[in-house]
Formats: sequence, structure tokens, C-alpha cells
Amino acid sequence: MVEKLWGGRFEASLDKKTEEFGASIKFEQRLAPFDLQGSLAHVKMLGETGIISADEAEKIADGLKKVEQKLVAGEIEFSLENEDIHMNMESYLHREIGAVAGKLHTARSRNDQVATDMHLYLKATLAEVLTELSNLREVLVNLAVNQVDTIMPGFTHLQHAQPISFGQHLMAYYQMFTRDFERFEFNVKHTDMNPLGAAALAGTTFPIDRKLTTGLLGFTLPYANSMDAVSDRDFILEFLANSSLLMMHLSRLCEEILLWCSNEFKFVTLSDAYSTGSSIMPQKKNPDMAELIRGKTGRVYGNLMGLLTVMKGLPLAYNKDLQEDKEGMFDSADTILTALPIMAGMLSTMTVNAVNMEQSTQKDFSNATELADYLATKGIPFRQAHEIVGKLVLDCTKKGIYLQDVGLQDYQKLSTLIEADIYDVLQSKTAVARRNSLGGTSFEQVRKQIEVAQNELSKEKI
Repeated sequence: MVEKLWGGRFEASLDKKTEEFGASIKFEQRLAPFDLQGSLAHVKMLGETGIISADEAEKIADGLKKVEQKLVAGEIEFSLENEDIHMNMESYLHREIGAVAGKLHTARSRNDQVATDMHLYLKATLAEVLTELSNLREVLVNLAVNQVDTIMPGFTHLQHAQPISFGQHLMAYYQMFTRDFERFEFNVKHTDMNPLGAAALAGTTFPIDRKLTTGLLGFTLPYANSMDAVSDRDFILEFLANSSLLMMHLSRLCEEILLWCSNEFKFVTLSDAYSTGSSIMPQKKNPDMAELIRGKTGRVYGNLMGLLTVMKGLPLAYNKDLQEDKEGMFDSADTILTALPIMAGMLSTMTVNAVNMEQSTQKDFSNATELADYLATKGIPFRQAHEIVGKLVLDCTKKGIYLQDVGLQDYQKLSTLIEADIYDVLQSKTAVARRNSLGGTSFEQVRKQIEVAQNELSKEKI
């Protein structure tokens, strides 16, 4: 039986099932390198402040580095009896250097230790997320560059609304993912804080140097309040909330891709590398990756709701409930760091069927607003113009024709102000080009959006 490092107060051992229920090592293993990083900073501080001797600090640091080498080599076996990542690492340190290993825990608690581990882990994870988001946004911009002149139907209520540039549609998602990038950037601010030195909740009587460990660990600043330091999980909640918003945006784009590659739309064709087949229907090419990203959005939402629920009734400071803060964080990180490059790959390899997109704007009434605007420019109040065009659309629907099929004489019966130039106005390309308001879908405006985005992305690489 492994003796618990906290066992001095107890006369009996834990019940086996209780021990398994309370252990967190099954999911904390990925914190091992960060736990060792925190310990190395802590022991250096202990030595430099004279809390332990320089020789003891050096011996402990050497031992930690040996444990780190074993971890990298895959020679560490995590023990359920040692409960968590901290006690597992400390037990290996004890094997390396003996009883002096016990001095490592001077002036700290597992409460500030685990918080430090998670701050280090999430800070590293956020750097990866920001890189992947930059890459996805760059893919969208590069795709938009080649699709500025591609005409497609814009939708409201999933009904054809007005012709737009496909480049404009792509750049709308660029804006969504840019907001996601900015949210994760702000998340870094609250993650880049050092809880180490808060100890259990009240700080410590030892003359520690929290600024030293803050610098050694690469944090910007230490927590200002020791109770907040060990009980704060806002930085994880921010990450989960940001991840939920990101997955919602990815899911929306996936839904559109699923529609676009269907037989009814035929707007895009996905690469075989991002599609799968059917076990029974030989003709099938299923967009499974888009469906999986859409489906995995639910688990990320669940992780956010799970931790919000854990936190809502917790008094200060540390409570064992906080053990439930990790699995959802790990799962959401794994999910978004897998989904982002898959989405980027799907977009960069798909074929855009521009002819089908434009043709779908020919056999519809998405140019009705053009006729209403045309009448408005002739001096007819827009509400009146709207009614005139609405009645004409109804008449065309009954006859099985479209606005561009209506003869000029019939147009002039509606209004003598309508001239032969109406047929150019009703063209999809004209409709897109004329929408030149700031942020609009005109080719000029879309190119301006792309230029701004390219400048933003280039600054991120500096």
C-alpha cells in the first residue's frame, strides 16, 4: 500500500472504491510536464530566498529534471494510489533523491500547484488555438480572393434573397473567426497569471518571492489575492465559452457546406480526403467531417454548462468540486484543435462549382429588389414600388416565368418610367456590382474587405 502524503492525520486507509472515485490521475496525466515546470520554478525560488539550502535546491532540481527525462522517454507509470499528478510526480522525485524531495512542497499547496499547472497548460493551448485560427482565416481569405467574381444566391430564411459574391459570403465567416481570435487573445490575459505562492488559500509564512516564480514561469503577473488565486476558474470558463462560440461558427459553416455539396445545390465538391463512403450504397460520398464538427459542437457546449454548474454554488476558497474543471477543458481543447485544421483542409481542397452557383440566381426572383430599387430611383416611393413588384412576381409565378422574361411593353404598363435598361439592371452580376455600400457585396467592396483582412493577418505574423 502507498502511504498518502497527507496521511498523518488518518488512522485507516481509504476504501478502494472511494479512492478510485476521488483520484484524478486518470485525466490529469497531460499536466505532468506543466507540473514539473512549476516545481522547477518553485524550488529555484526556495533556494534563492534561502527557505531551503542551495545544495538542497540543486539536488531537488536535478531530481526533477531526471523525472522529466523519464516522462519524455515514456518511462513514467502513473499510479491510482497516488491520486493526482502532483503526488505521482513527487513520488518519482522521492525515488530519485530520497527524503529531501519532501522539501519541495515547502510554502505551497496542491491548491496553488494545480491552479498553476492549469494556467500553464491553457496558456500553451491558447497559443495553439490562435495559430490554428489564423491559419483558418488565411484559408478563407485565400479562397475569397479567387471567388470575388463568383455569383451565388444569398439567403434569408433559407430562401433565395439577393445575388451576392461568394467571396462576400466567405468573408462573413472570416469576420466571425476574427472575433473568435480576439476573444481567445483576451482569454490569454486572464490565463497569463501566476497562482503559485497562494498556498492553500491564505498565502504562507515563508518569505517567498512570487515575482521570481512569475518571471521563471513566463507569466505576466501574479494573482493579487491568494484566495482568488486558488479558487478562480474564470480563465477556463472563458476558454469554454470562447470554444462554444467558435464551434457554433464552425457548425454554421459546416451546415452550409453540407447544403452546398448536396445534389440539390451542387455548389461545391468536397475532396475525397474529407469524405467517406457508404457500406451499402456504392454511389455515396458523404461529407462526414463537416457533420462531425457540427455534431461535436454539442459536447463543447456541454463542457461549458458543466463547469458553470460546478462553479455556481462554490464558497471560497478551494473545494474538491474543482476537480471537475479539467476533463471538459481537455476535451474542448482537443475538439477545437482537431476541428480547426480539418475545416481549413476541407475549404482549401474543395472545388467551387461557380457555373452552378450563378445559374441558381437565374431561375429565381432574387433580382426583385433590383426592380423595386430601380422604380425608387425613378421617384416612386419605395413602399409603392415594393407593392408593384410583389404583384408582378405573383403574376410571373402563375405564368411560370421570371422577371427577365417579362416584355418591355408589359413593364411599361406597370410604369412608363421603366426603360430598356431594366434588363441589364435585372442581371445578377449587375445586382452584385451595384451594391457598393460600405461592407456590401459589390466586387469592389469585397476586394476591400480582403485587403483589410490580409493586412490583419500579416500583422499577426510579425
